Amino acid sequence: MSFSTPVAELISSSESPLIACAARWERIALGDVASILNGYPWKAEYFNQKSGIPLLRIRDVTSGRTETLYSGVIVDGYFVDDGDLLIGMDGDFNVRIWSGGRALLNQRVCRIAPSKNYNKKFMAFMLPGYLDLINRVTHSVTVKHLSSKTLQELPIPLPPIQEQERIAKKIEVLNARANRARGELGHVVRLVKCFKDRLLEQAFSGKLTGDWRIANCAGDWATTVLQHFLESGPSNGWSPQSGDDATGAQTLKLTATTSGRLRLDDQAVKRIYEMPPPDSKYWLKPGDILIQRANAIEHVGISAIFDGPPKTYIFPDLMMRIRAQDPGATKFLWFYLNSPSVRKYFRDRATGTSGNMPKINGETVRSLPVPNVGAMERDEIVRRLERAFAVVDRLAAGAQAAQADLDKLDQAILAKAFRGELVPEDPNDEQASFLLERIRTERAVAGSASKRGRRPRSTSGA
Repeated sequence: MSFSTPVAELISSSESPLIACAARWERIALGDVASILNGYPWKAEYFNQKSGIPLLRIRDVTSGRTETLYSGVIVDGYFVDDGDLLIGMDGDFNVRIWSGGRALLNQRVCRIAPSKNYNKKFMAFMLPGYLDLINRVTHSVTVKHLSSKTLQELPIPLPPIQEQERIAKKIEVLNARANRARGELGHVVRLVKCFKDRLLEQAFSGKLTGDWRIANCAGDWATTVLQHFLESGPSNGWSPQSGDDATGAQTLKLTATTSGRLRLDDQAVKRIYEMPPPDSKYWLKPGDILIQRANAIEHVGISAIFDGPPKTYIFPDLMMRIRAQDPGATKFLWFYLNSPSVRKYFRDRATGTSGNMPKINGETVRSLPVPNVGAMERDEIVRRLERAFAVVDRLAAGAQAAQADLDKLDQAILAKAFRGELVPEDPNDEQASFLLERIRTERAVAGSASKRGRRPRSTSGA
């Protein structure tokens, strides 16, 4: 079957393994084996969170759950039920078999109902590769849009229906195994975080170096406040206007420090239109500690050490900076600021009204109680923490690498499936060419019946 639409030409010229089609299969337009229903433009004034019928919006295709209720007049024919195949028509063009309960289909979400000649699960596994290709070549200054006409014309593979079913079942089995492995790897990541938190608590309660104090006849700790350790700060950053065409200084985004370690990749920095003078207080230098003073509550107070080049980056208003009097105390303070008890201290003192970003202020940071540890024990704490963290970081890196390998495995399974290599052929299957001809015949018969069922138009003067 030949296709001459732009999307068909795109697919035929692509080398993506996820849009392959085995030589023994046919291709067919999606609209020939599925009905496509666009959602209804329900009136926004009836959207609420307290009463009504669940409304399935485009963001819900990604999350798998509805968050909005609709209390206006209901138009028949736009309900979605568990098991329905959905496509989000904006953004990333996500695909999901719905399992979030009955809901109303909102505009910019499509419900795809395969005919008896196409397996729904096979279609759900197949569509993301095609839509990802369209997404990658779609250019937009705002949100990317997918049209139902493009979906109708999408030239998808047509294996024998029995083979579709076998492929879908095999992919499900392999995905279940991969997901179990992901669960185990995720458990490793959680254990690493718990271990680090426990180690930090031991470090700053004195337990981690209790043996060291005995061996060195060191005294008990006293407590002071963070201000005692600082040369300057805490001081808020600066957030002038930025843009894609800006040529001024580079500034950090919150993403640059959210992990607790500095990132300077393209996703973590941006350009501003201004260039601060060389003596500006906003230039960062190695050893500066950056604290997120405003963010979602779980991120408030997260700290990172700036280790990039001097006078190259500035920091935004949503961060504050501190500099230690003694550079040797920098890592000690960084470890301490990211310890569970200090993170709780910041969360408990964050301010902000409903709908606003929680914030901490400079006084909260300056008055933070800090163990007043001698320089030798301070360095021993840092040494032990770095050594232990290095071991568990290697473990976490291995788990993350394994998760990345699983993602590659998922793609390899799908590629093999659409090359027709995942399950064996069955000589008893109806050939794809016969299936294609039968679909054409059924559609032609249905079209003729539809025309016969129309009432004739009246003519004047009859």
